[in-house]
Parts: sequence; structure tokens; C-alpha cells
Amino acid sequence: MKNEITGAVKLGYGAVATSGLSGENRGVEAIALAFGYSPGELASIPAGSNLGLSCGNPTALASLRAGETVVDLGSGGGLDVFLASQKVGPGGKAIGIDMTPEMVALARRNASLHSASGDYSNVEFILAEIDNIPLDDNSVDCVISNCVINLSADKQAVFREIARIVKPGGRLAISDIALKKSLPAELKDDIGALVGCISGAISFDKFRDGLREAGFESVQVIDSNSDLNAYASVENQSGCCSPAMGSSGLPVLDGGCCGTGSEGPAETNSDLHATLSGLLGRYDINEFAASVKVLAVKP
Repeated sequence: MKNEITGAVKLGYGAVATSGLSGENRGVEAIALAFGYSPGELASIPAGSNLGLSCGNPTALASLRAGETVVDLGSGGGLDVFLASQKVGPGGKAIGIDMTPEMVALARRNASLHSASGDYSNVEFILAEIDNIPLDDNSVDCVISNCVINLSADKQAVFREIARIVKPGGRLAISDIALKKSLPAELKDDIGALVGCISGAISFDKFRDGLREAGFESVQVIDSNSDLNAYASVENQSGCCSPAMGSSGLPVLDGGCCGTGSEGPAETNSDLHATLSGLLGRYDINEFAASVKVLAVKP
């Protein structure tokens, strides 16, 4: 099952990375604004790093300080890494971890747009899975993540890895989706809903218990009261901008995801979009799930 989930997520988000979608798309910008980014923040980073995948703004939660090392799990196009790099400054380090080769390539291209002037000299992007992070024990001041842990097939392994790499006294600041109550079977068992950040979500209690079991203290899982229907700002988009689904049950790469930039939605083989639109048309996702702020400290 883990291989199926990982394969679906890699293909799905690989399609997003190569779709041409960016913050220049008004709907993509609207999603970021709805989940807590300011116009100034969005203007300060490459437009191609904002792919409309957020469910919060973890850099606003993390209280990052100059000189710190921060790691973003599931860094995508680099949005939160670039914002974090500004906060930790040239004496700090902002590291993105992502398992999708296309996403890492996109993030590195985005960083290169400003590397000549040294803007992102403190940034690094690493291709790896977030349940097996290639960083040393006790080497990180803060871990952030944005709507990604719900996609992991082994969340407890992710929590253990976060605890391993964070220094004593370090912290995590995560934006994610958590369940208020059990999903209907139709949503829970749908692979498209999983890639769309819905069916892989865990409950508030499981988030708290999992982080405590991994060794964290002062764990808080807070409903941000954001409207998850904000994802509809991009036409044909449901969940976290999931791409088209082929007959195999996995996303297909041709046609991209949700749009081709500022021109508007792409013409795609939109089986997944149709599936999610139908499911979410029958269910108010806000009834079952919430965008949450997750905070914890390693003793």
C-alpha cells in the first residue's frame, strides 16, 4: 500500500511541477492569500514557487530567527523555503526536502533566478522522502511543512524523523489538514482524494498523540478556521491541486494540473478533477476536515 500511495503522490505532484502553474495565476494567488500569506511575501519570491498547494503559512508560525537552520518537509516549488531563507538570513540555512524529482528541479530553477545576486545562497533542495531524511541527528533548529504530512503513508515514521533531526529545544511549525470526524467511505477509499490531501489526513488526536510518542512536548493542533473551499479558486481544482487520473488509478503526466499559467485552465484528461469535483459537490469538506496549525517543542 505504501508503494501505491508514494507512486500516486510522486506522479501527481510531478505533474503539478511541470504544469506551468504559478503565482501569476490569479486563482493560485488567491489560494495563498486565503491561507495566510501576505501580498508582500508573495511578491518577494519567484512566482513559480507558488503552485496553489498550501493550506497555511508555516513560516508565519515558526518564529524563525537569524542564523537558524530550518527544514521544509515537502518543499514543492520552494515557496516556504524562500520565505524562511529571508528570515534566517545569510548566517542561517533553509533546506527543502521533497521526494518528487520534478519538484526539486523546479525549486532549484526558482532559486537560480536570484542566485546571481546571492538572494538564495543559503538555500538547498534535497531529493528524499520525508520518512527517511538525509540529515544528521540534532542538526536543525526548526522543521516546517505545508499540507504534506497527510500525504505520507507512514506518518509516525515522519514524526520520528522530525524528532531525530531537531536539536533539543528545537521546534516544529506545521500547516496541514486534520480530520474533525471520520470521512465517508467514498472519500476515505478514493486514491484521488488521497493525492488531493483529503483521505490521507489523520485526526487532531492522532496528530497530538503521534508527536508526543515521537518525543515532542507542548504539542498544539489548532484549527485555523480557514475555508478549504478556497481551493476552488483555481478552476477544475479540488484538494491540493490534484492532476488528471488515468485508467490505472494513478495520475497521468500529460496535460498538467489545473492550468497553464495566467492564461487559465488547461484542457486535460481530467478524470481526477471530475471525480473530486463530484465527491466534494456531495460533501462539504469543511464538515469533515480542517486546515490546522501544529506546534511542538523537542525537550
